[in-house]
Amino acid sequence: MHEVPVKIYIERLLKECKKTARWLALLSGPFKENAFRAMADRLAADEEKILAANEKDVDAVGKSFEADVIKDRMKAAVARLRMTASDIQEMVDCLRMIADLPDPVGSVTSRVERPNGLQVSRVRVPIGVIGVVSELSPLITVESIALCFKSGNLCVFRGAPEWGMTQEVIGVGLREAAEQSGVPVGAWIIIERPEKEVAVELIRAGKSLDAIIPRGGVGLRKSIVEQAKMPVLCYDGGLTQMYVDADTDMPMAQNVAINSKVQKAVASNSLDTLLVQQVIGRQFLPPLVNRMLEEFKIEVRACPKTMALMGQMAMTGHASIIPAKEEDWDTQFQSPVLAVKMVADLDEALAHIVAHGPCLTAVIATTSYESALRFTREVDASAVFVNASSRLNAGDSYGMGADVGLSGSRLHAKGPIGLEQLTCEKYVAFGSGQLRYPHPVPEAYFDAIMLKRP
Repeated sequence: MHEVPVKIYIERLLKECKKTARWLALLSGPFKENAFRAMADRLAADEEKILAANEKDVDAVGKSFEADVIKDRMKAAVARLRMTASDIQEMVDCLRMIADLPDPVGSVTSRVERPNGLQVSRVRVPIGVIGVVSELSPLITVESIALCFKSGNLCVFRGAPEWGMTQEVIGVGLREAAEQSGVPVGAWIIIERPEKEVAVELIRAGKSLDAIIPRGGVGLRKSIVEQAKMPVLCYDGGLTQMYVDADTDMPMAQNVAINSKVQKAVASNSLDTLLVQQVIGRQFLPPLVNRMLEEFKIEVRACPKTMALMGQMAMTGHASIIPAKEEDWDTQFQSPVLAVKMVADLDEALAHIVAHGPCLTAVIATTSYESALRFTREVDASAVFVNASSRLNAGDSYGMGADVGLSGSRLHAKGPIGLEQLTCEKYVAFGSGQLRYPHPVPEAYFDAIMLKRP
């Protein structure tokens, strides 16, 4: 039992964060790069230790399900937790890739000279202390810490308790490797206590944290948005919707739809709603829906028109689609579920997207340049794709490297939150005595002072 109450524990943990963040912002790019490479080498060397710790986590979760008659739940939980050598290699590659990315801190995004000679620049600076609450794998632990450290921010990380022993071994290795490279103690914090109250206290620590990032499902994001006492930097809520135009390349559109949904169904940018123009519904939907049901085991929830079109499928031995409920059009599924609706035209598709927002990622499959331009102009989303998978709405697809998630916010940044988005900008101005007029000192008096100077 922990004797220190959770609230006091978090307050003590965050007490020196602001001071630490000040010197962290001053670390040079080459210094951080060397630290990343040492951390990557340490993770690679600790592979056996990490896998042994992970096996303990898996055993603990498996035992917690012993009395549960639903064996499928136990198997899914164990599969979710189990790590392999390839998972560790992915973490190592992530660190090395981030090491190679340009350091955003101190970069000048614009510079102008004003008519009075004042030289005004905008310079990237760290945000400060960023909390991360995750229910995802240890890869997210490494990725979040690395991106925050590279961008000059102090990361306070609270991971899923199920990976407790795995994260502890990873955390020790990262810390020791960084310290051996000269990184001072406290460059990031991994919270080790497993209580749920820890996450609650963290998202209420508005005086200590400058921003917070949720890494997980809808429930976690909703809780943080409702309770956070600081800005939520990376809220990847919102639907991913795709519209298939009458003028389209059907095989291409089918591939885009399948990739958008199936490639990683639990991702926030996986397809939630598929809108198909009615005139091509009979040719496009039956083969696509059949593949979704039979080949990829995707549950399809359909509008009445689609139900009528596909009504004969159950009679011919195929798996059946089910009628969509009204709330399905507003649901970000993050699971193997897809809502399908036939629409009359582009106008109805756009109206549906507006009515059932916010929209995180939008896709149009069309060969019409006019339809593509209108769709990209009128849809409000973090990213709009023409003839490309929604799963490409990610930092690596844009050449940004890794990201800590997607943002659909109208403030700060839309889309992937990478290194640049983990900074903000300040103005830096160089002058040679420029003043704002009218100057409070009378001109005659000012001239007299000048004359008296030796």
